[in-house]
Order: sequence, then structure tokens, then C-alpha cells
Amino acid sequence: MSERVLLIEDDSRLAGMVREYLGKAGYHVIHAENGTRGLALHGREPVDAVILDLMLPDTDGLEVCRQIRKRADTPILMLTARGDAMDRIVGLEMGADDYLPKPFEPRELLARLRAILRRGRAGAKADVLRFGRLEIDRGAREVRLDGSSRTLTGYQFALLLALAEHAGRVMSRDALMDLLKGEPIEAFDRSIDVHVSRIRAAIEDDPKKPRRVITVRGAGYLFAKAQA
Repeated sequence: MSERVLLIEDDSRLAGMVREYLGKAGYHVIHAENGTRGLALHGREPVDAVILDLMLPDTDGLEVCRQIRKRADTPILMLTARGDAMDRIVGLEMGADDYLPKPFEPRELLARLRAILRRGRAGAKADVLRFGRLEIDRGAREVRLDGSSRTLTGYQFALLLALAEHAGRVMSRDALMDLLKGEPIEAFDRSIDVHVSRIRAAIEDDPKKPRRVITVRGAGYLFAKAQA
């Protein structure tokens, strides 16, 4: 049985192209031309993923994303014509699994769709969380990058795991501290920021330009879902 994809997109020409291309790849695409109809279809039709345009004629795509995420964990790929990085960050914070800027190549759309579907099938409670080349092993309390173990303290591992379990969402420092209340904190360093700096030194390709644990100024930290 082919996987069902809900496409919420007001551009009929683009929607037709996406439906045809994904149809040839074996997906059944249901199309909604606006956010209101998209939410209605999502509420009554079983779908495996949502492709959601950020700019819709009747409502903001971010609000549609928020409403979907309130009631389901359906993987969401957001399409955006906006170049502002903050739009993409807000979309991820609202619960989108990935984003794709317009214009895009159909092959990239298909690749990203397949990726979020794989992550959805893996489930959030897998013993090993995988993000590109990074692995976080809950059972062994071990972090690996390219298969090589990275050294973290127990508290830093718990902090990284808390961020990873909420990947794609901005986590405030207070929220992180609440999640880590049961963890022993090193006596000489109680700063979330310093621990994040040490985590970056262990897992980032360039700690000065982090792409895994991202600072959202004035809000907290965001652990990136899509990683190389």
C-alpha cells in the first residue's frame, strides 16, 4: 500500500507538478489548496506525511503547522519562498521536521520526504537516536560521531539527550533545567551555556559555527533535526 502524503499548497501549477512527480515515485498525494481545507483533510484522512507551504491565502502556514502538531506527530516538510533564516527556525520550533526553500528540484523534495518518513517510522523512542553522522545511544549513554565515541560528562549527556528528544524545537534554559532536575550537576559549573559549549566542542565539526546545537538569541537552544 502506497504511503499517503497531504500537500497543502495554493499554487495549482506547482501542486500538479508535485502530485505527478511523487505519484510516479509511488506516493498517493492528497491536495488541499488552503490551510483550512488542509486541516480538515488532516483531521479525517489518514496520512503518513504533510508537505506544507508557508504562505497560504487564508492563514499562515506556521499556524497550520502548529495546529497539526497539537494533535498528531505526522512528519511535516515545510516549503518556503522566504529567505529569512528566522522563518525557518520558527517553522522548526512549531514542529516542522524539515524545510525546503522555493524554487526546488523535485528530486530534492523526494529525498527530503523520504528522510522525514524514515525518521517517523523509526519512532521517537528508539534506543539510538540518529541525526546524520551523529548517534546518541540512550542505553549505553554514549555519543558517537562518524562511529567514534565522544567524551561527555553524565550531565552533558543528559543535556544533549534532552535537546535531541525535542529536536526542531527551541528549548529555553529554564525548560532544560526543569528536564534535568534529577541529574547530578557538577559542583563547579552550573551554567547551561558552558555545558552547551563543551557539548559543541565534542560533536560539532566547527564549534565556532555550530550546526547541530544552535543558539536562538533571547530564546534558548535548538537541536537541528536535519544534519549532515
